[in-house]
Amino acid sequence: MNTINDTTKPTLILGGTGKTGSRVAQRLTARGLPVRIGSRSGQPPFDWNDDKTWKAVLDGVGAVYITYYPDIAVPGATEAVGAFARLAVESGVTRLVLLSGRGEPEAQRAEEELKASGADWTILRCAWFAQNFSESFLIDPVLAGEIALPVGDVKEPFIDADDIADAAVVALTEPGHVGQLYEMTGPRLLTFAEAAAEIGKASGRDIRYQQISHEAFFTTLQQAEIPAEFFGLMTELFTEVLDGRNAHVSDGAQRILGRAPKDFSDYARDTAATGIWEEKK
Repeated sequence: MNTINDTTKPTLILGGTGKTGSRVAQRLTARGLPVRIGSRSGQPPFDWNDDKTWKAVLDGVGAVYITYYPDIAVPGATEAVGAFARLAVESGVTRLVLLSGRGEPEAQRAEEELKASGADWTILRCAWFAQNFSESFLIDPVLAGEIALPVGDVKEPFIDADDIADAAVVALTEPGHVGQLYEMTGPRLLTFAEAAAEIGKASGRDIRYQQISHEAFFTTLQQAEIPAEFFGLMTELFTEVLDGRNAHVSDGAQRILGRAPKDFSDYARDTAATGIWEEKK
């Protein structure tokens, strides 16, 4: 099937204020295409934890970009994504694009629920976001000059959130992507120590990397007052997903974008140029 959604209708972006959702919204808006932001502060409001808010946000939309909060790897994501997808199809909204996670069993179960819903689906199964170093829980360690994680020499093909957003827009607006799963990675593998070194080089700073125990890591999370809902996610990521299972690159980004994905060094250079990693005086 090569159909696309009716772009005269709004595209619903669940998590429209998040790392990829906000970028998708910006790109569609720049094209003059209508969007509806699905968030607790949106109008109408949307909350993954309250299925009574789901039907209203689907009214009159042509397609949905689905991101699950706090992450598709957490328990309960499978059931929620499946239930939402079925409701969307029942409501006549069949074009669904899902942001998924690479090497995450719960994420893969959510993908199967999406496929079983009867939707015209596309799945973007993504590696670790490069932007975790600049727009998420790793920015404060970068600013402090030391990234400390319970990860050794495991390599990860970090993917840029801009490439994910570009891919989502392609899937939402161009034919030929229904029933396609794109495993999206960056073009090369880096350890977290190598990523830290690239950030240091780009920002002109000394950014050290230290491998720490899981216990020490969770103590730092508690001290940083990270919300409790993220603790289970962090356990999954740092004890299961980062075990080497994802230490290979895939061609999904190249296939959907028609170009090479952004290299981590380019991400580091462009992000450093914004000044976000500059030491606070």
